[in-house]
Amino acid sequence: MTKNDKRKGSTPVILIVLAVVYLSLILYLPAINVFYQAFRNGIGAFFANLTQPYFIHAAWLTFLLSIITVPLNLVFGLSAAWAIARHKFPGRALILSIIDLPFSISPVVAGLMIVLVYGRQGWFGELLQNYDINIIFAFPGMVLATAFITMPFVVREVIPVLEELGTDQEEAAETLGAKPWQIFWHVTLPSIRWGLLYGLVLTNARGMGEFGTVLVVSGNIIGKTQSLPLFIEDAYKNYETEAAYSAAVLLALLGIVTLVLKEILERKTHIKEVE
Repeated sequence: MTKNDKRKGSTPVILIVLAVVYLSLILYLPAINVFYQAFRNGIGAFFANLTQPYFIHAAWLTFLLSIITVPLNLVFGLSAAWAIARHKFPGRALILSIIDLPFSISPVVAGLMIVLVYGRQGWFGELLQNYDINIIFAFPGMVLATAFITMPFVVREVIPVLEELGTDQEEAAETLGAKPWQIFWHVTLPSIRWGLLYGLVLTNARGMGEFGTVLVVSGNIIGKTQSLPLFIEDAYKNYETEAAYSAAVLLALLGIVTLVLKEILERKTHIKEVE
């Protein structure tokens, strides 16, 4: 074996070691520490932290945000993806860029944008006050923030699937007399279901863990506008470390479930593309 062969053989090992060390420092060790801190006083103390009223309210609020924003993004994502993938029109690239805004701007800036539009001094502030409608520092503002920050996921997952699918099957169904809703329900939707579900999983995951945008628009009012990520940050700052770590474990477990679903859907999507 030559020296070059030895170097080529050792290169993958070095890269693997570097990757493991890097992931250990930024992911594995912090994650292990979170679980250790949450369970160091026993499983009884862990569950006691999960029964605190403020934690239950934060968890319930996070759940409500998910069950509202996920269907909103489902409807918007399908409509936008269908329009973009099936039609060529002026401004198509601009619309795609607008949809991708949450990927390119800071969540804090996104929250500030919402405040400048719906806050007391915002564009619609006076009108909303006249009708006694509270958006900022209230639940509707949290919904807007979460919906905005999760907007691109369904669109970006469904568009490639629709473009790969083409229009042959839909046109064939139309020539056979199928109505538009029948074509969508029986032809298009079964073909894009895995990509759609993948986008919904990502939407839900981002919505549950969103911090910056929701912090700006909610005001982080304990027991009123405090979601689970905000509860963790507030509990940790107030030296309630066990409660913070227990809530963090719950979010981490939800993240693990999301990763498992993501892996399953990725495989399903890949199999569908191969077929």
